[in-house]
Amino acid sequence: MYHVRPAEQVAMTSSPSMDIGKASNFERYLYLITGSDAPQTHGWWQDVGEGRPVDLRGTAHWDAVQASGLKSGRSTHADRLNTIRRVDREHGRLIDPHTADGVLVGERHRRPGVPMICLETALPAKFEETVQEAVGRLPERPERFAGIENAPRRFEVLPNDVQTLKDFIAARLGAKQPS
Repeated sequence: MYHVRPAEQVAMTSSPSMDIGKASNFERYLYLITGSDAPQTHGWWQDVGEGRPVDLRGTAHWDAVQASGLKSGRSTHADRLNTIRRVDREHGRLIDPHTADGVLVGERHRRPGVPMICLETALPAKFEETVQEAVGRLPERPERFAGIENAPRRFEVLPNDVQTLKDFIAARLGAKQPS
């Protein structure tokens, strides 16, 4: 079952992408579970956006959910710090909080004799404070990000309007207006 909690029930954590409500990667998962049925996925995503949960138990899609092997779990701030510290100590690899969540939950669901591969999801430098709290040092920052805090910032504030956004993109692409 997938549902979005109201903003007042969501707390900021040291793994902020995990705090997101309506996750596009989960929308993609639903799309794949349906065998690429865009209208079905769109309907479910509208339900989620309107506060109604999507519950696939007992539906024609439940077998596909089961076969996908999707597992879930949770991680606390302390879990993240311990996982970052342990992976650094045991493997000489500094990881970010999101990857630490994946490693921890993956290990909880790991099956004996089956290798576990966990792909890095972000650069540790993006989460300097949390990484420093875990290992007592700042993560290395790739050269291309050196001094990024002092780089010029360019942005435009637009009204929350789809047509305005389309016009803005089209003007910058020098192309026809996107449909």
